[in-house]
Amino acid sequence: MPETLIKVDLNQPAPSNENVHNRWHPDIPMACWVKPGDDFILETYDWTGGFIKNNDSADDVRDIDLTTVHYLSGPVGVKGAEPGDLLVVELLDIGAKQDSLWGFNGFFSKQNGGGFLTEHFPQAQKSIWDFHGMFTTSRHVPGVKYAGLIHPGLIGCLPDPKMLETWNTREQALIDSDPATSGLANPPFAGTAHMGKLTGDAKAQAAATGARTVPPREHGGNCDIKDLSRGSKIFFPVYVDGAGLSVGDLHFSQGDGEITFCGAIEMAGWVHMKVSVIKGGMAMYGIKNPIFKPSPIVPTYNDYVIFEGISVDESGKQYYLDVNVAYRQACLNAIEYLKKFGYSGAQAYSILGTAPVQGHISGVVDVPNACATLWLPTQIFEFDINPSAAGPTKFLDGSVDMPLSPDL
Repeated sequence: MPETLIKVDLNQPAPSNENVHNRWHPDIPMACWVKPGDDFILETYDWTGGFIKNNDSADDVRDIDLTTVHYLSGPVGVKGAEPGDLLVVELLDIGAKQDSLWGFNGFFSKQNGGGFLTEHFPQAQKSIWDFHGMFTTSRHVPGVKYAGLIHPGLIGCLPDPKMLETWNTREQALIDSDPATSGLANPPFAGTAHMGKLTGDAKAQAAATGARTVPPREHGGNCDIKDLSRGSKIFFPVYVDGAGLSVGDLHFSQGDGEITFCGAIEMAGWVHMKVSVIKGGMAMYGIKNPIFKPSPIVPTYNDYVIFEGISVDESGKQYYLDVNVAYRQACLNAIEYLKKFGYSGAQAYSILGTAPVQGHISGVVDVPNACATLWLPTQIFEFDINPSAAGPTKFLDGSVDMPLSPDL
């Protein structure tokens, strides 16, 4: 049996665990060391460190302090890994902790970060999803059941000082470019930084510049790629001696884009992985960002209703080849469609964030409109959602909906 190198106790606060951290910084000490060829298990908190509870209230989603996340297990040092190498990480298996066979999906309040469709869903809402082996269902979103493709939303290696400075400089410049617009980027915030085994003055100094874990960057990070599941292989650029691999933010299931932001079906769990090193691999393959081989195991849904969106927003404003706007429109079109079967807008939105929907960039050359598509698998539903001359039949009567918490 592989050794579990990092354990988490879901009954204890995440910041009490010195083998997890919630910032990126080269001074964070390695939580443990392994050799190339070793395989091992890391347990992980959900990305909020257990703040979101299995209940019928969305107050926790409304009230969460987003400067605390994500709680990552690591860093794991790999002996012999040096800057310029590639760290090869094989995801051998991933699962839920046996004392936490459930997950959550939610929408952040517009006053606390918002999300992809925050203008349409400005208040905090939450759905709870129960795990039945490889399948999941929700008491808050009836009529759907689907197979999970469990994956880490966040996995990456430590930056070196130069890369950390680059991140902080360019993201602060983005913030400064439009001070009136909040949420362009998330600058360092020392107050809630948890720096693993780092303590005292060294912790305070590192926390002042530690990069927040919210976005993906050159080292990997919060990429939310749903196909990084068991059997995947990831090739990470190495920037510091030992690489410093960390992982967390596990998802039971997710749609492309993680459009609900609190996003997929978030869960606590464990990852069984194996590591190796390609010496000089960054230059050898011209790699700036990680590359990966996807999982050979995918849910076998093969019938879809596909929704198209173009780069024209709800008010009719034209955008030039903006794929972000086009994908938002595809999502909104799918939500309106599902409402015809009795789902609330929130339930439909939650389905798009948690089910294995596919998002495609379908066209970026035909000025002025980009085209994006959202592929919704029909087999996840307990009823027929295909269009027909008979029209949609309402499956739900509105008696069940997701918990909503008004802003304070």
